[in-house]
Amino acid sequence: MPTDALTVGRALIAGYRRLAGLTDADPRLDTEVLLAHVLGRDRSWLYAWPERQLTAEQATRFSDLVERRATGHPVAHLTGTREFWSLDLQVTPDTLVPRPDTELLVEWALECLADRPSARVLDLGTGSGAIALALASERPGWQLLATDRSPAALAVARRNAERLGVNGIQFLAGDWLAPLDPTLRFDLIVSNPPYVAARDPHLARGDLRFEPPAALAAGPLGLDALTRITATAPRRLAPGGWLLLEHGVDQGAAVRELLDAAGLRHISTRRDLGGRERASGGILA
Repeated sequence: MPTDALTVGRALIAGYRRLAGLTDADPRLDTEVLLAHVLGRDRSWLYAWPERQLTAEQATRFSDLVERRATGHPVAHLTGTREFWSLDLQVTPDTLVPRPDTELLVEWALECLADRPSARVLDLGTGSGAIALALASERPGWQLLATDRSPAALAVARRNAERLGVNGIQFLAGDWLAPLDPTLRFDLIVSNPPYVAARDPHLARGDLRFEPPAALAAGPLGLDALTRITATAPRRLAPGGWLLLEHGVDQGAAVRELLDAAGLRHISTRRDLGGRERASGGILA
């Protein structure tokens, strides 16, 4: 991509053309985010000042980022941040990039305990801390615990909490429920676990190639983590407590069966903005 005498407007056009045709990208949005990141501006500024000229350093940096995006690197890894629930989260290759679909879990959790100014809530497999941080930012009176077996991911989550000034979350290292005091009971347990089938061809395409495999794949059918959580988490719920799980769009029926087998009641499934089954949950009666 040419970098000589590059204006904001020309940079947007060049970036869009370079990224056009990528199957897992929004060329216009990705170009805007990368250029705004390089210039330290918001995206609206780009269109207000299309004739502003980039410095040689800015032009080279932008070109490098566009080329890396063209090879499949996630935009969030290139900028080091991703917005989730209006929170600017730091992300690294050690964490799953938070997706907008996961905000559905946050909305549902807030609904479940809408009348509870205080509650004990557990986020299993917190990654960057997205779900726990979103809940804590909305309900500062809740006591939140968040676990992850990856020390590197937990380090990112802790940094995010510090950067955002969000208090009230205890981060614990360990596999799912293992690091918890066995006497603790929770009003709500929420999780976005790995749920992609181990041999799913999507794992070798686009952004997913650069995200931690352990945060994506879970056995031959993608149900290993969901099966383990539904088998163990209900025993850690207080009476009337909720278990909410994100899952694949073709796994709704299987997860509802797992929740029913675990003794949960009032089981239901929520759909994402595309109308696809995305999260299921139930109550410990």
